[in-house]
Amino acid sequence: MHRGSFLRTAICALALALPALAAFEAQAQAASTRGEVVRVDRAAGRVTLKHGEIKHLDMPPMTMAYQVASPSLLEGLAAGDRVRFTAERLEGRHVVTALVKAP
Repeated sequence: MHRGSFLRTAICALALALPALAAFEAQAQAASTRGEVVRVDRAAGRVTLKHGEIKHLDMPPMTMAYQVASPSLLEGLAAGDRVRFTAERLEGRHVVTALVKAP
């Protein structure tokens, strides 16, 4: 394949992938929830969050302790921090799978 054909193929592939990427990003944004850190328990790998409704889990606004999927999610967190997070139901438990400090 010569360079012009390769470039056209790459551009077409990117053009086809962009809508799927945009849909994935929109879904990720919709699944994230705003919250406030109440407590961080690094030893147990848990964070207590006061949060709004989590629609995809059918949860009303509440304060709840969550296991985190990775201890690295707790790095730099302290009580009072405002965050955006994603929680999922994994093996019968609610687990925070993504968490970032909100600006």
